[in-house]
Amino acid sequence: MYDITIIGAGIAGCYIARELARYKLSIALLDRENDVSDGQTKANSAIIHAGYDAHVDTLMGKLNARGNPMFDRVCEELDVPLQRTGSLVLAFDDEQLPILRELYENGSALDIPGLEILSPSETKRIEPNVVDSIKGSLYAETAGIIGPWELAIALTENAIDNGADLKLNHEVTAIEKLDEGFVIRTCGGDVESRYVINAAGLYADVINDMVAEPFFEINPKRGQYYLLDKNAGGLVNTVVFQCPTKAGKGVLVSPTVHGNVIVGPDAENLESREDVRTTGNRLEYVREMAAKSIKDIPYHYNITTFAGIRAEPSTKDFIVAESKNIKGFINVAGIKSPGLSSSPAIAEDVVEIVREIAGGLEEKPDFNPRRRPLARFHELSDSEKAELIRENPRFGRIVCRCETVTEGELIDVIHRSCGARTVDGVKRRARPGTGRCQGGFCSPRVIEILARELGVDLSDITKDSERSYILTGRTKGGSVAEQQARGEQHATL
Repeated sequence: MYDITIIGAGIAGCYIARELARYKLSIALLDRENDVSDGQTKANSAIIHAGYDAHVDTLMGKLNARGNPMFDRVCEELDVPLQRTGSLVLAFDDEQLPILRELYENGSALDIPGLEILSPSETKRIEPNVVDSIKGSLYAETAGIIGPWELAIALTENAIDNGADLKLNHEVTAIEKLDEGFVIRTCGGDVESRYVINAAGLYADVINDMVAEPFFEINPKRGQYYLLDKNAGGLVNTVVFQCPTKAGKGVLVSPTVHGNVIVGPDAENLESREDVRTTGNRLEYVREMAAKSIKDIPYHYNITTFAGIRAEPSTKDFIVAESKNIKGFINVAGIKSPGLSSSPAIAEDVVEIVREIAGGLEEKPDFNPRRRPLARFHELSDSEKAELIRENPRFGRIVCRCETVTEGELIDVIHRSCGARTVDGVKRRARPGTGRCQGGFCSPRVIEILARELGVDLSDITKDSERSYILTGRTKGGSVAEQQARGEQHATL
């Protein structure tokens, strides 16, 4: 029996696992997918919000304010990209100027540092490409950008290295309360645990209702985005927001930590929790709205569009608390924006809830908060590259030309404790397929390297989920592996 089982390996669940791994606890982290960060965490705006937006009286506001300054340390410890770019909220008419003042006052009440209301000319000194008609802006110097799935993967790797167990492809089908603890029924087998933490994202209400009294609902809301090539880099220097409305924070234009530009999202209520299609009419809406903020956005540099689904809670606020009627069952639910920004503080609060329930926690004297840094070949100097290639010639073999990713990097991310098992898993860890060709050239080589390193047949490699097959069948006799050995064309893509 585990001491703690966390259901959901998104950013909240992964952060909680890592923070609980500091203590003498047996921990299981479950997820229904093939990889961590495979839900909301892989499809969002990748923003670390300064914390002025969510109201001072909400849990969202308090946790965002606490969480924001915690990112510098964790990203340094875990070798995760983070940039403190600052952000701007633009006012487009005189009626919106009081909204900037309200946000400023709310942020001041939450002790958010570095807030300043700027004139149009001051705004344009920071962002020359904002539209000329703006009336002013709110500047927040502590806002930033991050790699959200990279953080979730790094947190999980660090948790595993400190003793936690990761169980993927473990979709929860039922939860039974025992006299002492729980039995969690999953498609991958039963898991027994003294305490359960529900961090199941879009399905947090479903998980809660398996064992506790229903008291909230999760309502899916889809947002669609454009991602522009690095040639569009420099379009904006900060995260550029629009004045918020009842529909949300509006369409943003932002740099990414890897030098691209992201534009979006819209906000569309859905019934389905799985529908991540992009649609022409909503993407056109994103373009129309973004044009209100930034002039001449170069959509001819667009390399992909994508959609993510937010878990909107019926409570209108985060839920981070032990169930009122089921002792030992903790809900971490409704973690929508600013959930990523709040995740360090959410994990901190969950540790305190567990501490109180368990009657205390004992720290591990050998807990290691650091993970082994990644070898990012494209960031090295010529002399460093030459030395790395001398040590391991596989770093001299470029697999992804768009992002200059080497075979050595791919082998590294496959064999880590939270290693890649799919094409998209490699993509999230080492970035092959994220450039302008979107994997058109490197994907076959990634498939071959995955199969070789994992010791499986090429046909066993999937794009992402277990259902996302890539190789559909043989074109000649013999197994795929036999054909590969003979150097024959072995499958149809």
